[in-house]
Amino acid sequence: MFTGLKPYPEYKASGLPGIERLPVDWSESRLRSVAQLRVSNVDKLSREGETPVQLCNYVDVYKHEFISEYLSYMAATASLAELAAFRLRLGDVLITKDSEAWNDIGVPALVVDEAEDFVSGYHLALLRARQGVLEGEYLLRTLQAPAVAAQLHVAANGVTRFGLSQDDIKSTTIPLPSLPEQTSIAQFLRNANDRIDRAIIAKRQMIGLVEEQKQVEIGRLACGELSNKSPMKESGFAWLGSIPANWEVVRAKNLYREVDERSLTGLEEQLSVSHLTGVSARRFKSVTMFRASSYVGHKRCRPGDLVVNTMWAWMGALGVTSVEGIVSPAYAVYRPIPKEGLLPSYANLLLRTPRYTANFRARSTGIRPSRFRLYPDQFLVTQVLLPPIDEQSSLVNLAQERARDAEQATEKCRREIELLREFRTRLTADVVTGQLDVREAAAKLPDLDPAALATVDVDDSDDIDAVAEEFLDGDEP
Repeated sequence: MFTGLKPYPEYKASGLPGIERLPVDWSESRLRSVAQLRVSNVDKLSREGETPVQLCNYVDVYKHEFISEYLSYMAATASLAELAAFRLRLGDVLITKDSEAWNDIGVPALVVDEAEDFVSGYHLALLRARQGVLEGEYLLRTLQAPAVAAQLHVAANGVTRFGLSQDDIKSTTIPLPSLPEQTSIAQFLRNANDRIDRAIIAKRQMIGLVEEQKQVEIGRLACGELSNKSPMKESGFAWLGSIPANWEVVRAKNLYREVDERSLTGLEEQLSVSHLTGVSARRFKSVTMFRASSYVGHKRCRPGDLVVNTMWAWMGALGVTSVEGIVSPAYAVYRPIPKEGLLPSYANLLLRTPRYTANFRARSTGIRPSRFRLYPDQFLVTQVLLPPIDEQSSLVNLAQERARDAEQATEKCRREIELLREFRTRLTADVVTGQLDVREAAAKLPDLDPAALATVDVDDSDDIDAVAEEFLDGDEP
């Protein structure tokens, strides 16, 4: 599909910034000549006497290439005049009109489903292609081309918040082939993007599988399942199963004591447990400690202390701190008992394994997972595996090796995803500006329905992680 593409037979100089040439029979046109522009004033409020509507908002457009029935939209109301002016139709293109960042201006999305109550929301501009002149899907792809998008970026005015005037949008100039050629370009890019998106999804699935396998292997390693240094014995606890014969099982209260030292100044470095395990079945990240703000009355902790978020312990939200600082009063702080033979690095590894997080869940009390709490009395009676000290060190080193191997594999997949994104951007730019002739290739492709493509989930998983991190890292009230 991507091989054998050639330039057009003949070109002419282009008057568009960032585009040196265009096919000789293409033209250049401002959006005011080929599309109707409507800037919505429908806000998120619901008012008595108005018509209930589904409101397509800024975030819907920013995060999704296709606006379809498969997304969930905000419920709001609109007047009859607003409903008539801003109801979305098939083929409409929405762009982000206002944003806090200049390069978030002009992000387009194509409407592939319509309904009587489906309207464009505030901070969006609606472009409706003129029939017989411009195809909506071609307009979508043209606005994605960096040279065209740059016109909107440059036109955006603001300091802390940027916005486009209606004249800025109408004055944007796009390359304009014939209508049949627009259809061919749209069809080619529809198929190309489908293939690229599916390749990205496959890479993300591979990352998830590598991460999951890493967690499984490290968990088995930390719990002695992969030990070949000694015969196995029964631990005496069903949830721990068999363990190496030279390992001990001791209660946490013999290894830790709870401490509750409070800050008098609130000037110490504040720490919080950052945790994402369990947000997605195939997404795992390590628990880390990071700086937040300072508060009087928070609990003090020292290097080597085990800090547990009591609400999220069942998801592995705990960690051994390497610095002195303070944590929220909602956390529990456990200080190692000297000379009991538990390395902090091994404890940090062991207590976040799936076997232990499952046990913490069983020991937590509450009416639902979001309110489960692992209270100190339950943590301190938890059975903790205790290998010989030299073996603890070896296990930590082996776990770090497994983690490095997994990171190399996932980093390779991430780089391949970035290359696929770069290729998609360049391909779109070359096709919609006529640097590559795709008419013959498009004629051989099956026709894909944009509405069907809208069901393919290619949302950036990093965004999901960011939302989850913000939710899970928050201190409890």
